[in-house]
Amino acid sequence: MSINYTTARVHSKNSRTVNGNWQTVTHYSKPRDINSFQRVLLKANGTVTAMLEAYLSEPIQVVKLSEHLTNMKLELPNLKSDKEEQVIARKVLLQGKNSQCNFIYADSLILINNLDKRFSSSLLNTKIPIGKLWSEHKVETFKEIIDSGIEPANELAKYFGIESQENLLFRTYAVYSQGKITMIITEKFPESDFVPQVPLAS
Repeated sequence: MSINYTTARVHSKNSRTVNGNWQTVTHYSKPRDINSFQRVLLKANGTVTAMLEAYLSEPIQVVKLSEHLTNMKLELPNLKSDKEEQVIARKVLLQGKNSQCNFIYADSLILINNLDKRFSSSLLNTKIPIGKLWSEHKVETFKEIIDSGIEPANELAKYFGIESQENLLFRTYAVYSQGKITMIITEKFPESDFVPQVPLAS
């Protein structure tokens, strides 16, 4: 299994390289169409798994699409060295355990040497979502949102049963623990998901 990463620079949807001091950048063409729960998923500092389980009343499991351990040079805050870092590049789906519905696509770069060994072992060898692993291992984390917005689903449409021209909402954030950056995660979900149903008039 492999992932098409050649460097660990972080690219937003408009192919802009994000370096140095990151700032939150939001790209919404129709902000009025984003409902309250969608906005929570994009902006809240809590774990997406916990938010999904609370909203859906369903346990969430991880479906690993690809996972690849590699060495690459990073251009990130708090990592000014030119040496190569060992990184896990992985793509997963957050899926309802009962419904088997895919709710979130997540694309991650994980700095394996900045993680506790027990945590990294669980991450590699179990299907437990990252958010639950943070809780189980009592890992203190800080998240910094780098980017969020909207983009066409393209090849990811097949995971959600939508058309390729339909939109996904996304956010990219960095995760810090004990003063070190440990992960960069991008999460995506269909714009049409989590829309409250309007009851039919009686």
